[in-house]
Amino acid sequence: MKLDAAFSALSDPTRRAILARLAQGEATVMELARPFEMTQPAVSRHLKVLAAAGLIIRRVDGTKRPCRLAPGAIAEIDQWLNMLREALARNYDRLDGVLAAMQHDWEGKERS
Repeated sequence: MKLDAAFSALSDPTRRAILARLAQGEATVMELARPFEMTQPAVSRHLKVLAAAGLIIRRVDGTKRPCRLAPGAIAEIDQWLNMLREALARNYDRLDGVLAAMQHDWEGKERS
């Protein structure tokens, strides 16, 4: 999966809603189209974007085309986001150290 394609696909609220629905389990295009005020072909276009980004898998079951979340797709996004979380935590730890040193210096000057 390419992160750029995944984040581009996730930028659309309809596609995020489709993924949220698929988190509950496999669904057909018609089932996915039901809550939206759009045609089945419009939903199919959204599904093509999600599939191209590696976020969903579509299969053929007779005349139906059920979709489901792609295993590991969200994990890759989460892994990338976790790298950012860890970097932020390190930054906050450094800031805590600086603030603690400033507090210590300030308290030392007050006693003088």
